[in-house]
Amino acid sequence: MVLAVLLVAFMLFTSIWTNLLWYRSIGFSSVYTTELWAKVLLFVGSGALMALLVGANMVIAYRLRPAYRPLSVEQQGLERYRAVVDPRRKLIAGGLLGLLALLTGSSVAGQWPVFLAFLNRTPFGVEDPQFHKDVSFYVFTYPFLRLILGVVFATVILSVLAALMVHYLYGGLRLQGPGDKASPPARAHLSVLVGLFVLVKAFAYWFDRYGLVHSERGATTGASYTDVNALLPAKTILAVIAVICAAMFFSNIMRKGMMLPGVGFTLLVLSAILVGGVYPLLIQQFQVKPDELAKEREYIQRNIAFTRKAYGVENAKVTTEYGARPNTDQKTLQAERDRIGPDGVRLLDPNVVGETFQQLQRIRPFYQFPDTLDVDRYQIDGQNVDTIVALRELSGAPAGQQSWVKDRMVYTHGYGFVAGHGGRFAGGGTPEFLSKDMPQSPQSKIQVNRPQIYFGERSPDYSVVGGKGQQELDYPDNSAAGQKNTTYEGQGGVPVDSFLNKLLFATKFQEKNLLLSGAINDGARILYDRHPREMVQKAAPWLTLDGDPYPTVVNGRITWILDGYTTSGAYPYSEQTSLGDATRDTVTDTRSAVARQANDRINYMRNSVKATVDAYDGTVRLYQWDVNDPVAKTWMKVFDGTVQPRGSIPPELEKHFRYPQDLFKVQRQILAKYHVTDANAFYNGEGFWEVPEDPGAKGRRQPPYYQSLQMPGSQAEGFALTTVYNPRENPNLAAFMAIGSTPGKDYGQIQILQLPRNSTAQGPGQVQNSFETDPKVKGELFALRQGGTRTVPGNMLTLPFANGILYVEPMYTMAAGTAEQQPYPLLAKVLVRFGDKVASGNDLSEAMEALLESVTGGQQPDQGGQQPDQGGQQPDQGGGGQLSQAAQQAIDDLEAAVSDFDKAQKEGDFAEMGKAWDRVKKARDALAAAQQQAARPAASPSPSPSPSGSPSPTASPGG
Repeated sequence: MVLAVLLVAFMLFTSIWTNLLWYRSIGFSSVYTTELWAKVLLFVGSGALMALLVGANMVIAYRLRPAYRPLSVEQQGLERYRAVVDPRRKLIAGGLLGLLALLTGSSVAGQWPVFLAFLNRTPFGVEDPQFHKDVSFYVFTYPFLRLILGVVFATVILSVLAALMVHYLYGGLRLQGPGDKASPPARAHLSVLVGLFVLVKAFAYWFDRYGLVHSERGATTGASYTDVNALLPAKTILAVIAVICAAMFFSNIMRKGMMLPGVGFTLLVLSAILVGGVYPLLIQQFQVKPDELAKEREYIQRNIAFTRKAYGVENAKVTTEYGARPNTDQKTLQAERDRIGPDGVRLLDPNVVGETFQQLQRIRPFYQFPDTLDVDRYQIDGQNVDTIVALRELSGAPAGQQSWVKDRMVYTHGYGFVAGHGGRFAGGGTPEFLSKDMPQSPQSKIQVNRPQIYFGERSPDYSVVGGKGQQELDYPDNSAAGQKNTTYEGQGGVPVDSFLNKLLFATKFQEKNLLLSGAINDGARILYDRHPREMVQKAAPWLTLDGDPYPTVVNGRITWILDGYTTSGAYPYSEQTSLGDATRDTVTDTRSAVARQANDRINYMRNSVKATVDAYDGTVRLYQWDVNDPVAKTWMKVFDGTVQPRGSIPPELEKHFRYPQDLFKVQRQILAKYHVTDANAFYNGEGFWEVPEDPGAKGRRQPPYYQSLQMPGSQAEGFALTTVYNPRENPNLAAFMAIGSTPGKDYGQIQILQLPRNSTAQGPGQVQNSFETDPKVKGELFALRQGGTRTVPGNMLTLPFANGILYVEPMYTMAAGTAEQQPYPLLAKVLVRFGDKVASGNDLSEAMEALLESVTGGQQPDQGGQQPDQGGQQPDQGGGGQLSQAAQQAIDDLEAAVSDFDKAQKEGDFAEMGKAWDRVKKARDALAAAQQQAARPAASPSPSPSPSGSPSPTASPGG
């Protein structure tokens, strides 16, 4: 027994002390000690309170036992139990109370974030419209009050049960025999306990009133008409009734009988059923449902305002009717193409070319690149360039060469930063590398001074580094030894050159070699818990971290950047969403490099912290990013000094910050509904959108894409995170959304380009289909797929272009072969679409040239400033520029028909659209006939008008 206790104590000490050493190594020991003391305080406090109160009631019940117990069969049976229990009652009671304290303490200790946040709460400066309380009350105070009420409820209920057991065991309560079934002391004791329970219930009813701001009863989240006009007064009434009922139970101390408590209990139950249940149901069924919009309009508007604010989308800029008339003038299109340039679209897909990086830059089989790479931007030759980046991380010792020394002391780190130009390719469709090789190529555009990666996403569980004379593999070379070695010189990790530390870590990792190995000597350090996401999570347990940390080079050092979110599920009137579901897409479902979020229910989210981890020495830094977030301010009070102010962010580091993907995914899901800000339209739900399926992965959402682009109205190109929307259950395109990702410029600014509601612009799935069915493109793809070669579609990027939408998709090819032959994707074609025209080319320039030729039909730049989609040019019919009467009449008819078509289109009148389109075709034919009869019929081409958003002449009206 003693040895077992000592062993458990040593294991507990090892766990606590090695954790503390790790926190000290990164400079965050206060986080660990604060969390630990909060847990201990709650564990001891709640456990002791529970044991003390329940034990006190057991003692009271025992002391109130009757001196005389009438003889009965029941009492004779209980006497046997009393004979067993009575001599050991203190031991039995102590054991049960100890177990109860342990369970209670363990449960409550897990609520330490609620406790610490309440003690350090920060006001939001926003009041809810119903109770006029600051939002901080619902986010920090209300959860703590519910925790207190839960503990008190449990204590009172367990006290009642314990008292009942003791009273029954010792004869204070009887089920058989004549006379009263409860002795006066037992009746008084139990009446007080039940009265306390009812009194606590009164407090619960009162605080339940504030919980109505999270109600799901109405058309939207938040207090609805029924909640405000029926349930709110019902909760108040029930609280008053509960206080009266509690008084009735307390009065039973002074009088004999159970009539008043029975009446009180019956009144409470009936009131809860009738006032708290039936009455609100009647109001909902007979007042609200027959006229729901009128009744709920005010509360829907509250929900819209608070949801948009809670998710940080209240300032989203929406451009309506974008793309109503795409510009097809050749001069304008050429200017747009020139603005994009030959490599201005990021064709290198980070979700496809991981295998390409692997084959071209792995160099040795014990190095590994992730299956999903990252997008960043760097200054290359004076210009910002979208860049695909990755680290060459270690996957372990070569197969068949493993041993403890090799695994833990030789193969300790990865090596090298690899980057590819996002829009430019080398020969054969391979990436144009900006940083490559090991050691780093002198021609690399991005220079790294410390290429060793001791802290990474694929680092071993632990490594022993830095010992005197220790030789760690750095990279293979052409020397006689065949490799370049290094010895760790950083300050990361924990010293492991003392016997005590060796013993502790040998116990922690269950590895005797840590204690026995003579290779571990002076200066040796052990690196563990070294994955960047895990490190930041431990340093800031109050943060939810983005699923995709990304590496960058800052002042010559490789640095991991992570985005930290503060979240809450208690923001009043805000729509709740599942964080896990909102952030799922093709990448999270099919790739291992991006972590999935937990299915937490949230209704508030902010990107409050930018975190960094140095890949060489493991230095963790937290920087405040959202300086207005009250949740972050609260936790910065709890863990004082752990988060550095925003002003301390190095400029070279800030240049590489980007808008985080998981927050963007949540916001795009919210804006799929909450771009509608009018309560009437929101209730009808006709204008809601959805994120489209990924054309390359059926059944999964299309991921958002980082790319540099120029938004309409902007004077310069910017780095952005983009997505598109479809109308619900409709494959057409509804809107394009981008959020600025350049700090100090447009960071966090949401812009939405909303297409006309009756637009027939095609969505990603339809565009993918058009690529596969266009005769010319289909033939080129067919040629690529010969000989067993298969094509791999890249990210389908969407860009605003000439008042329309340009789709660009790189198409990669992979040679036939088995996994052992290791084929990898190479860029083969670039597919583009604008309007209803599709083209392809070997690169972006060639594809855009073919597209513009297809769109303009080879026409010359318009000198008159009038666009073809505005009715067409008036052709010169000869006679000194005079039109014939027939031609003039045809043009007038054509303009009238186009005008009527546009009017019917705006009104959604498909029947009138069809009639107007028939008139368009008749007028076109009449104009063509008039041209043939003109004196100079070749002076102008026959126009082929195409009203905005209209179907082609061969399509049926209304699509």
